[in-house]
Amino acid sequence: MDGRLAGNVVRVGGDARQRYYDSRGYGRPLEGNEIELAPVEAAHLLFRGDLDAVDGMAFREFFAHATDAVDRFGIRFLVYADLRSRGFYLSPARVDWVRAPGREDDFAVYERGQGPPDGDVAYGVRVVGERETVAAEALVAGRTDADGAALAVVDEESEITYLDLGRPPLDGSTAVDLPDRVPAAVLDDRVICWEPPASLYERGFFGRPLSGREGGEGEPLQLSLVEAAYLAERDAIAVPDGPSSVLERGRAVEGDRFDRRLAAYAELRGRGVVPKTGFKFGADFRTYAAVESVDSLGHSELLVRVLPADHAFAPRDLALDVRLANGVRKTMVFALVGADGIEWLSVTRLTP
Repeated sequence: MDGRLAGNVVRVGGDARQRYYDSRGYGRPLEGNEIELAPVEAAHLLFRGDLDAVDGMAFREFFAHATDAVDRFGIRFLVYADLRSRGFYLSPARVDWVRAPGREDDFAVYERGQGPPDGDVAYGVRVVGERETVAAEALVAGRTDADGAALAVVDEESEITYLDLGRPPLDGSTAVDLPDRVPAAVLDDRVICWEPPASLYERGFFGRPLSGREGGEGEPLQLSLVEAAYLAERDAIAVPDGPSSVLERGRAVEGDRFDRRLAAYAELRGRGVVPKTGFKFGADFRTYAAVESVDSLGHSELLVRVLPADHAFAPRDLALDVRLANGVRKTMVFALVGADGIEWLSVTRLTP
């Protein structure tokens, strides 16, 4: 059976609807038994020998033609063929009949055993090569919490790594009554509370006692600048020259990054989640969803990196972050801070 080019799609007549669309979910039906295929679908049918030619071109010639005509066709074909080989039906999302507004997916992948026209979409998949960058906003744009989303990264040896893009759980149960204007001093790149209530550390997990973890009533407590700025803005500590002095010191030490980290820290605290430094893990924060006492801390659950909303990810860096988080039994989360608030993105390894 042959197909013919019609603009940026391939049309096939005869019994194509029954043979390709109804039974295996390729393309979309037109009038009668004719169907319309995206180039990647036509290439896959040519590769399998299910389609003989397109305008006289066999697989090799058509693949070369499509590579010249279609953006990133080669890596998209590899992902399409891989997912088909795993038993999934999928539709190219870069054609008008399946593309969702505001989304930059390459494929809509249906739940296993389902397909068009009425199947449930399990994942929207975006395909990138390892040397490309991908805008953070493209990974969250147009999605709801219920949407499944994945990034398929094709490396230089044509191996594919799938990353699950989600919305992290950010609801904790940590609650602490903040004190009222505890005297504190800004010293270098931290703040010292000389006589804090023990609950500030033991129940709220703020700061660290000067003697280590064995803090007690009245023992001096050293706070990071981001912790101190959060507490000063809520009048829990009192520093000379007011809360603005902590903000100024933080900006002097970290620049614009400080304000982004403070915004993420405050939102996490507001959700009952305790952020602590993630330095040992190469992150901004590690988080605890439920702190009743520092004497009975469990493992932290999330690693958080705070980035500007217009950040562009390098797939290699994403893979490194996810591998590290997985190795220490945590989930990698990115806080994308912009003028309109924070978008939260979790990234984990995915095996289709």
